[in-house]
Amino acid sequence: MSIFRGFAAVLHKETIQIRRDTFALFLILVLPMFQLLMFGYAIDTKVRNIRTAVYNLDKSRASREILDAFTNTDYFEIVRFAESDRELNDLIISGRVKVGIKIPPDYSKHILNGRQATVLVLIDGSDSSIASRAINASTAVGLRRSLQQLALNQFAQAKMLPIEVRPKMLFNPDMRSANFMVPGLIAIILQIITTFLTAFSIVRERERGTLEQLLVTPIKPLGLMLGKLTPYCVISFLEMCSVLVIMRIIFLVPISGNLLLLLLTTIPFLFTALGMGLFISTIAKNQVQAMQMAYFVILPSILLSGFMFPRGSMPVVMQWVAYFIPATYFIEIMRGIVLRGAGFLQLWPNVLALVIMGGFILGVSTFRFQKRLG
Repeated sequence: MSIFRGFAAVLHKETIQIRRDTFALFLILVLPMFQLLMFGYAIDTKVRNIRTAVYNLDKSRASREILDAFTNTDYFEIVRFAESDRELNDLIISGRVKVGIKIPPDYSKHILNGRQATVLVLIDGSDSSIASRAINASTAVGLRRSLQQLALNQFAQAKMLPIEVRPKMLFNPDMRSANFMVPGLIAIILQIITTFLTAFSIVRERERGTLEQLLVTPIKPLGLMLGKLTPYCVISFLEMCSVLVIMRIIFLVPISGNLLLLLLTTIPFLFTALGMGLFISTIAKNQVQAMQMAYFVILPSILLSGFMFPRGSMPVVMQWVAYFIPATYFIEIMRGIVLRGAGFLQLWPNVLALVIMGGFILGVSTFRFQKRLG
């Protein structure tokens, strides 16, 4: 039929074209399977291994038994032992732990004398999924230990439970989902925008034929990289300011910490995310490859950074993968400043990680481009 004239010829041509671009074919066929295996293995909606710090003022056998009861639930993982209330609070504010357990000095004495003993559980409310599970699990621990004490007949005449676990929600007592989701969503949006902005940068120059013009100029590779990054960084910074206004006015998310610190710590994140896109553009030969490789960066940023799923519930290998994702650190910075009122002393490890990562990516991108010049 005339309407199908030329079909066989075009089909033959496109088949040959696809076979020639083996790298794009690899990205299309292999990457989806790899991502399915990686994310299917990593993502687990069950909350467990919540990073927990302990301030034990009693240090008796009874206090160790209730701490064992917490860890045996598989929900709490004790990673730090604090020596003061201030240290315990700093650990929670910095995000290094999500739960703090404080056992008073008279805990075992009250149990021996048949009086009610209390345990204070401080919970980071900036992560609503972890917070709700921590409340339920800690309350269940107190009830279970109380029933065990009653079974020993030490509290046969008691009118109250022998052990009271008192959960105290910090930073987001109402557990508003917007307070938890919006700061993390801002980090993800910026990661996506910045990666796509620069992923097409050098690829676009190559396809338009202007890359050859740059090659004959005295521009140094580092100057070229910084020159391409800086305008996009300014645009992304303005985007950051606009989404913060929307977060505050539309979603009513209060900024508990220092706004200037939040804006300053945004800069190393933007340079790192933009650098990742620029690195992609030094590898990809065309815009299709650049887009596919950008998605390979973006999906882990959404699923492994702690934005949607707790990183503590992921396999150890996937937790290590998350350390190489810029959004992982910026989400901690966003939630730390916006929700917990954290300062630079609590957040400097995340800032330092972004600075090191950004410098490394920029150096590799510059080296690759210099190699192309040679």
